[in-house]
Amino acid sequence: MSRDEDLVRAALRAAGRAPETGDVPIGAVVFDPDGHELAGACNAREATGDPTAHAEVLAIRAAAARFGDGWRLEGCTLAVTVEPCTMCAGALVLARVSRVVFGAWEPRTGAVGSLWDVVRDRRLNHRPEVVGGVLADECAAVVEEFFDGHRFR
Repeated sequence: MSRDEDLVRAALRAAGRAPETGDVPIGAVVFDPDGHELAGACNAREATGDPTAHAEVLAIRAAAARFGDGWRLEGCTLAVTVEPCTMCAGALVLARVSRVVFGAWEPRTGAVGSLWDVVRDRRLNHRPEVVGGVLADECAAVVEEFFDGHRFR
């Protein structure tokens, strides 16, 4: 098993907490430069009533509180089960995350290569390394199963 698969599996475990809150099961985990987990989170928009409570933003906030100077996550890796949206892509760029590893591609809202490519925009002052499609089928299945249970028939 590759190291990136291990990272995404940790994000899948974090995603497993989301159904308890009624949120879409997306999970994110931030790892320090040595590969130790700093923080993990699942989506919590429904639970908190906060539209910015995406897994990535919550994990970045918690990791920044534990690492470095309080907001820079240089040398850190963010692993997430689904390609980040525009807001989350912007947040990880601003937090100086060095590497992003994600599972399922999101062609409708993805901002790390699908619909947009915020993280590789040359006009920005930071561009993380991106690895996408890690355990993509497994990550997509978790979200599809959630929505299958919430669709009207």
